[in-house]
This record gives sequence, C-alpha cells and structure tokens, in this order.
Amino acid sequence: MTYLGLGSNLGNRFEHLQAAVQLLFERVGSVVKISSIYETPALGFDGEAFLNCVIQVDTTQTSSRLLSEILKIEKWLGRERTATEGYSSRVIDIDILLYNDEVINKPNLQVPHPEILNRKFVLQPLAEIDNALIIPGKDMSTQELLAETKDTSEIIKQSKWLRNPIKDFDFNAINYIAIEGNIGAGKTSLAHLLSVDFNAKLILERFKDNPFLPKFYEDQARYAFPLEMSFLADRYQQLLEDIKQFDLFKERVIVDYDAYKSLIFANITLQDEEFNLYKKLFSLMYKELPKPDVYVYLYQNTDRLLENIKKRGRDYEKSIKAEYLNKINDGYLEFIKNQHTSNVKIIDISDMDFVKNRADYLSIVRQILA
Repeated sequence: MTYLGLGSNLGNRFEHLQAAVQLLFERVGSVVKISSIYETPALGFDGEAFLNCVIQVDTTQTSSRLLSEILKIEKWLGRERTATEGYSSRVIDIDILLYNDEVINKPNLQVPHPEILNRKFVLQPLAEIDNALIIPGKDMSTQELLAETKDTSEIIKQSKWLRNPIKDFDFNAINYIAIEGNIGAGKTSLAHLLSVDFNAKLILERFKDNPFLPKFYEDQARYAFPLEMSFLADRYQQLLEDIKQFDLFKERVIVDYDAYKSLIFANITLQDEEFNLYKKLFSLMYKELPKPDVYVYLYQNTDRLLENIKKRGRDYEKSIKAEYLNKINDGYLEFIKNQHTSNVKIIDISDMDFVKNRADYLSIVRQILA
C-alpha cells in the first residue's frame, strides 16, 4: 500500500484537499482510507495554517510514474513550483510518505519521506489509519514514532471529513459479478481491481492447478475430454462452495469466470459424442449454481489477445492460434445472444489498457453500472 500526505493553506483549503483526493482516485488508484483532517500551523515559514490529512492508496503505478502523476495533479490544482522552492504557502501539497515496503533514494524522490519522523501532522493521521504500521528502515510503528516525535506543534482535528470518490459508484444493488472474456482479455486483472475498490470477496479460477492443461495444448485430441471434465468439476465445486458460504444480500463477490464457459470451451474442443455426454452432465450441475447479478464480457480483438498471451509468457499457451481464439469469442457471443436478461455487459477493451490507465478502468466501471 502507498500512503500520501496532503496539505493546503491557501484559498478554500478543504476544497483543494477534496479535489486532490478526487484526482488521485481518477489518475493513481483506489483510495482505500482517508484520515481525519487536522489544522496545523505553518512550519519553517510564516504563513496561514494548513489543513493536512493522509490517504492510503492502492496503485499499480511505479514510484516514478506515481510521482509524475502527483506533480501533474498539483499543477492542475494551481500549484506553481520553482527551481529553488522551499517551505512556502501552497494551494496543494502532495507527498509520497510510504510506497509499499520500499526504501527509495533518488535525487527527486526519497521514501519513506525524510521528514516523516519530525512532522506530527503526518504521524497523527498516519497512526489514525494504521497505528501498527511499521515505517521501513525504522523498525518502529507509527504509534511509537508519534509518541517520540520532537514536533510539539498543536494540531487540531476537524469535524469535517473528506469524501471518498468511490462512493459515487453505486454497487449497492450488485452483489455477484462475473467477469468473462477470451484467453488473455484481462479478466483476472479487472476482477482484482474491482475487488479492491468495492471491498468484495475475490474468487479466481484455479486453472494453474489443472494437470491436463499443458498436455491439452500439446495433444488436443487426446486430452480435451479429461481437461474439460476436470475444469467442470473444479468450477462447480469452487462456485458452489465459495459463493454459497456468503450471504449475497450482504456481501459482494467478484469472480473472474462464469460456469457457462465450461460449455463454451467444450463445444469447441470435444467431439460430438463427447460433447453430448458432457452437455447432459453440465446441465445438471449448472442449474444448482447461483447466477451473477451482472455478467461482464471483455471483448478484445484477436491481435491484442495474442500480444497479451505472448507477454505473460506461459509456455503451454505458445501454440494458441488466432483461429482458436476466434472460435472461443464466437462461442461467448452466441451464449450472450441467447440470454434474455439485461444483466449482460459487453465492453470493448481493444483500445484500452485498464491496468496502466486508471481512466480506462473507471470507464469500464461506469459501463458496468450503466
């Protein structure tokens, strides 16, 4: 997790902090926690009192990319930096306090922040978020550091709280989301991001544990039936056990597959006699499983799928051809065409990179809720 310190002592300080939180959510990552706001005197110069807070952010960005985004956000909000800038009044100040468990020493970035131990207005909100958090390289918790800091300046907790932008996305009526797509579409990546943002139980397909999968790509005719049967049994067991243990009226579940994919793949890989037998067994099992509130199909063009498959470098996927991916896509679209509900969302992500581009990810979220 990454922790950022926010401060403002010019203009409408609260609105500047809220705008910074909004832009960090849109540009950087999920805002997991926001501390209380504390008013503190300006340190190191004469100026108006600051409003300060700390936020916990979950981001996939590198520390360098994160710093670049923060500088852009500060500029958008009206901060003008100079080459000799020191302590001074500012519309907004955003500091990287902690970046995961890393210790970073670069000319333009030092993490943990070098002044973190000397700033009560940082340690107090940081301890509020997690008083047992250990500062890398110090072997002391935030609570212990707060007790020992030499900063005796007065900080005053404010009664007004900043709003987490995630509250603008209303998932209250959606408790079970299935993310589907072709091989390499990004199902698992999207499921991970959604589970963090919306505090959901994450259920991932256990394909890596299937001993028949590498063999299938070497000899499809021989291993197609045992592969599809083993997948069917595992998906059925996982969905039945994992989902039914949750109260879907109270708890949110996000899964990176839907059980129907078993039939889609089997229809492509199995001979007619095998498929007819498989279909009978599938029908008996499928009707017992809970159905998702929203079924999301991530459409990715075939060239991008092949690029993604190559990038992730799984040896047994090297032989996958465009023709096979096209058949899978056709199978999904045929299934979707025959659904008579409004809970299916087809989202074209061919020109998106929702892992690296937060705006693309939020666009997908809005389409899910549309």
